[in-house]
Amino acid sequence: MPLRVVVVGAGIVGAAIARALVRAGCDVTVVDRGPTAGGTSAGGEGNLLVSDKEPGPELRLAQRSLAAWARIGDELRDELPAGFPGLELERKGGLVVATTEAGAQALLAFADAQRGAGVLAETVDDAQAHELEPDLTPHGTATVFYPEDMQVQPVAATEALLASARRHGARVLQGVEVTGPVLSSGRLAGVQAAFATLPADAVVLAAGPWSGLVAERLGVLLPVRPRRGTVLVTSRMPARVRHKVYDADYVGAVGSGSADLQVSSVVESTAGGTVLIGSSRERRGFDERIEARVLAALAAKALLLFPFLADAQVMRAYGGFRPFVPDHLPVIGADPRLPGLWHATGHEGAGIGLSLATAELLRDQLLGGAADPLAAEFGPDRPTLLPHLEGAA
Repeated sequence: MPLRVVVVGAGIVGAAIARALVRAGCDVTVVDRGPTAGGTSAGGEGNLLVSDKEPGPELRLAQRSLAAWARIGDELRDELPAGFPGLELERKGGLVVATTEAGAQALLAFADAQRGAGVLAETVDDAQAHELEPDLTPHGTATVFYPEDMQVQPVAATEALLASARRHGARVLQGVEVTGPVLSSGRLAGVQAAFATLPADAVVLAAGPWSGLVAERLGVLLPVRPRRGTVLVTSRMPARVRHKVYDADYVGAVGSGSADLQVSSVVESTAGGTVLIGSSRERRGFDERIEARVLAALAAKALLLFPFLADAQVMRAYGGFRPFVPDHLPVIGADPRLPGLWHATGHEGAGIGLSLATAELLRDQLLGGAADPLAAEFGPDRPTLLPHLEGAA
């Protein structure tokens, strides 16, 4: 009898896990309180990055995931009907630009450390930088090009992974909110929903920034909290931004644990001809307001990289919540406090890029595959997370 798995969350991480498990022979049901790809995945930019990750476990997970993204397009073309929307996978590369002397020193040291970990990080001079991005500011103090950085359309990618999972037999239930656990002999044996009981041999919590709330309903404490982000979108224009371009402050903002507003410049074009301008980070719960102070800060930062954007028209702005964890690493693996509960959450802004490797890592653990040394780095019982896991909710 196949292993019955309920995946809570129909964003890209849940979708990737559902596909990986059902292809491995599991009986998979995905549930989400809203529509598929309707949460964090819908509010993301689709980044698949190594450029923003320091040497360590998250970078290794990103490198594994990039390899999976490089082959997933061909796999999905074979699995899905002709005409199904593509992933819009772009191997555009990333350009990181410092605009101060202090920023230049930090960027070059960061890139040098990444090269030691196998990342392609090419320091380019001013002429080369402007060959890559002709409209880039002339006031850069250092620039590093990352040819491995890629981008996908996150909603299209999520729906493609879910469609593949369905074709292999998975069920996807929208509008189904988990309200509590089904317990049997001290272990989690399924979940209660508003109008149904869903039995399971394993429950995978992949609800992004809502994972902490769902975990509490299941009886455990999980320190995943929402971290708000906002993005500006310009009207369509002739393509003038060729890569993902961001200032060197971005890495520091990603790694910060501060709850206060942090803004760094991230600029990139889309296949539809718009330009996306980010990036902000702020911990203020599930407050959905889009505020003028944040939009103004995003616009001002973007002009430091691309002065021509002063004449661009802003078409809209949108926001979303990233799943923040205090030690800045995803939580992937079995919960030692409640047998039957598995986690795949806490990726903050990297969930799109890390989703495929997360799915592989969790699949291999859940199905008892060969021990993977990377798995311990993300486990719920890792030393850096243990102080936040004490006790039950």
